[in-house]
Amino acid sequence: MENQKNTITLDTAQSWAKKWRKEEGTYNSHHEVHAFLIPKEDLIEVLEEGVDAVRAYLGVDDLNEEKLMIVGTRYDAATDTYVDMTPNKVIDAGYIYDFTRPCPPSCDSASPLNSLKTP
Repeated sequence: MENQKNTITLDTAQSWAKKWRKEEGTYNSHHEVHAFLIPKEDLIEVLEEGVDAVRAYLGVDDLNEEKLMIVGTRYDAATDTYVDMTPNKVIDAGYIYDFTRPCPPSCDSASPLNSLKTP
């Protein structure tokens, strides 16, 4: 499988997801993120993999920047589960897309969803 420029390896995705889930990677440590900007090209590419749905995973890279990683999924009627199409799986392997523009700083300051105030 050739590597797409906007994808990451399974090892990298696992590392980022693990870091997000570790104590120092909890939501409280990364509470500044409100959303992620997802490039159109990445959405088109994941949808062109013949997916039934997509799943998003949260992660933190080596520079402590929050990441949203999206993988295609295929529905397995036998288990009533959407199975990730990741490299090294028996199901047709897909790519892991790295959406690297968290908000902030990549925000729409006029968005009513971005300007929510918390008590």
